[in-house]
Formats: sequence, C-alpha cells, structure tokens
Amino acid sequence: VQLQASGGGLVQAGGSLRLACAASGRTFNRYAMGWFRQAPGKEREFVAAISWSGGATYYANSVKGRFTISRDNAKNTVYLQMNSLKSEDTAVYYCAAANDIKTVVPNNFGSWGQGTLVTVSS
Repeated sequence: VQLQASGGGLVQAGGSLRLACAASGRTFNRYAMGWFRQAPGKEREFVAAISWSGGATYYANSVKGRFTISRDNAKNTVYLQMNSLKSEDTAVYYCAAANDIKTVVPNNFGSWGQGTLVTVSS
C-alpha cells in the first residue's frame, strides 16, 4: 500500500491541526494504521495506532487525551486530530501501515508515507 500524508503546518501552542493519510489500493481496510513522529535529532517515536476496523486505538502517553486517531475505510484515509498542541509536538509526522498492531514499534510497520511537518510555536 502507498501512503500520502498531508495537513501539516505552523500552529500556535494550544491550537489544533488535523493530519490525513491517503492510501492507494483496495486493501486499505486490511491494514492497521499508525502515526509516528520524528523531531530533529531524535528517534522516530510512536504516536497513535488504529486497528483495521477502527475498533481499537492506541496512543503514546504523551498525546493521550489530546490526539485522536480515526479512519474512513470507504475513503482509504486515516486521520490524526491534534488538539492542545505543545511546542514539544513539533516534528515530522509519518503515517504507516502494518498487518497487525501486536507491537507499535516502527519495525512492525512495512509501508510508510513521506511525512508532513508540524511546527508548534510557543
């Protein structure tokens, strides 16, 4: 599956952004999907994941209560709604696809989008 992330930009602290990840192919609904982020000089880290049906979601502690992952299988798209943004949320955000979410480490995700930059100004 090929992935294309969009929706990044510059936002003030406390603001909101909604990222989208559009997938190609007719098998999107077979994949679990995840969002990861990588800040300058840091390793890529898990942000959120959602099962193929949307029935299960998982979040990093740092974003729990502020970010919401969702998907629309009819549109082959997964979303990340980000509220109450903080300067430490500044990073390139990547969407990724996996066969399952037994683990949310990057190596479990076989397909990656190109990333979209989110900059939160304080």
